[in-house]
Amino acid sequence: MPHSLTTNFQSLLLQLAQQAQLRKLKIGTAESCTGGLIAAACTELAGSSQWFECGIVSYSNQAKQSLLGVNNQTLESYGAVSQEVVTEMVAGLLTRTNATTGVAVSGIAGPGGATAHKPVGTVCIAWQHLTQTYSKTFYFSGDRQAVRLATVQKALEGLIEITKAD
Repeated sequence: MPHSLTTNFQSLLLQLAQQAQLRKLKIGTAESCTGGLIAAACTELAGSSQWFECGIVSYSNQAKQSLLGVNNQTLESYGAVSQEVVTEMVAGLLTRTNATTGVAVSGIAGPGGATAHKPVGTVCIAWQHLTQTYSKTFYFSGDRQAVRLATVQKALEGLIEITKAD
């Protein structure tokens, strides 16, 4: 892992910080495959306490249910790596915290965990700002670290986009 996540994502973090402060937003993260890397990148930036609210690492399905309110039926029907689950994760984040804007990620960083329909590098991300929500599935290449860092980048890019939207 790089010494400083901020170095890798400096430009994105500065844009996000500016948008969040301008609009008086509080950003939150609900992370599975990244294990807190998005929150870590945000909080490495000096002054992030002005706009970063919290990060929840919900690696297990039980944690997704208890911490974020993900429905067991959603997990059983679609699997943890699905747009349906990350949409419920981000909604749960915003209803359970003071965050106004959030991102949720769940994926298969590898090297194991893949299925025929969900190869290593499959990552689902959902963003929510107030009542606006969108999600997308990505297929990243590379090793575990590359998949996780690509996920952080897409998560930050999406947060910037959704905070510009309203």
